Amino acid sequence: MKLMLIILNNEDVIDVTKALLKNKYYVTKLATTGGVLNTGNTTLLLGVEDDHVQRVKDIVANFSKTRKKKVSTDETSDLNVFSFLPTSVKVSGATIFVLNIDESYKL
Repeated sequence: MKLMLIILNNEDVIDVTKALLKNKYYVTKLATTGGVLNTGNTTLLLGVEDDHVQRVKDIVANFSKTRKKKVSTDETSDLNVFSFLPTSVKVSGATIFVLNIDESYKL
């Protein structure tokens, strides 16, 4: 059995969750915050059998998108002046961790 931790951009959560539920994968949703961009994310927790991991990854890939976001920078330039001009960064649609589970209980 595997525990899947799926960190999603908030813009993709509804579509991914609907698709997972439609395919009988039940999820626990946690509101989380990303470290680099300090933006809201959602982390989904799923317990799945080993042979279902690829199917879940495919569902997430179909319903999450990589996108560019504009962010302000506060880096100093060579002139020692702060630049607050927005810059574009690539934000992945999902990050997935798959962990081995020795035991699982529903009480």
